Amino acid sequence: MMERLANKTNQGNVWFVYLARCADGSLYTGIALDVAARIALHDAGRGAKFTRGRGPLRVCATRRCRSKSEALKLELAIKRLSRPSKERLTQPQRLAAFARKSAALQAGRSRPEHERAPPATHPLLPSDAQSGYGKRARWQ
Repeated sequence: MMERLANKTNQGNVWFVYLARCADGSLYTGIALDVAARIALHDAGRGAKFTRGRGPLRVCATRRCRSKSEALKLELAIKRLSRPSKERLTQPQRLAAFARKSAALQAGRSRPEHERAPPATHPLLPSDAQSGYGKRARWQ
């Protein structure tokens, strides 16, 4: 329902990632087409389960994304951070810098197989040729 309402006001489908501080001091990260409307839903108790009973929320930082997919990837990257790291993202321009680094890392992972560097072998593990993988099992 939220997406249908937001699509009327945001025809370009520009998604936002936002960091919001709850009344108890905790941080919440989410995505929305219309951040103000989404925060209003959180404050009304109809947003994410995490924010229920923790309102009112105050938006600390936002980042515009080109697509929902990009917003979801950035949201996940933020949620994987430690609390002190998330606190740093609430400072001016920190979220933008983190988003650029995260996108660059994602771009590096999405290269075609033939463009990727070969996997490094671990010096303490035997190579496939020495270990007998793919050959007749040694225990037979």
